[in-house]
Amino acid sequence: MDERALTRIEIVEDRTPGARCDEGFLTLRRLSLVNHYDDGTTSAAYPCDVMERPGSDAVVCVLYDLVDGRPRVLLREAARAPIYLRRHKTFVHPDPREYRSIHECVAGMVEPDDAPGEAGLRHRARVEALEEAGVDVPERDLEVLGGETFASPGTTDEKLFFCAVRVEDLERIPRVEPTGDGSVMEEWGRVHVLDLDDALAQCRDGRIPDMKTELALARLSAHLRARPRTRITERARV
Repeated sequence: MDERALTRIEIVEDRTPGARCDEGFLTLRRLSLVNHYDDGTTSAAYPCDVMERPGSDAVVCVLYDLVDGRPRVLLREAARAPIYLRRHKTFVHPDPREYRSIHECVAGMVEPDDAPGEAGLRHRARVEALEEAGVDVPERDLEVLGGETFASPGTTDEKLFFCAVRVEDLERIPRVEPTGDGSVMEEWGRVHVLDLDDALAQCRDGRIPDMKTELALARLSAHLRARPRTRITERARV
């Protein structure tokens, strides 16, 4: 893992003026819509902006282990430029924090050549675990955590899928150096191992302000509680 400390992110060019909304990694469809109702009436036309990116959907994967029956989870610390750049804006509710990095579960976008259904989700989760955490997990061991959910349905059609996998001894991660996805955004990152309850507490009090991570950890907690206690404790002794 990169031992450097990230000190700041600098804007070297603002390409917004004159940029087309249908170009770039994120695209924006500016639409006018009309609602049709079952009584034959229609609404007035109204504007709707839809943000899209290639593939749209994403997989969130929780890597966890059990120590004396207590679950621990791996979270990846990485830079996220959009939230760092909040420091240049004025908000109704002032935010004094400087988000040079954020802790998140392993996650990644579904790729066009991924298989449909759970097989494709398990494959994508395995790829992301290797890229972001340096651990190769068997696809057969990945467990789906409930149904999928929309990330922000008022602005984007992105849907998130959740899964988890037990890894023996998270402290030994990375097994290999994480490769990242080849972009500069992925070149800096660290991994941390936290007690699951502590990680959830940090999500709820704002120290880990990432919605997908909080939901993934909450689903894992419920998933583990639903298992027979004898099964959990016996596996913890292995």
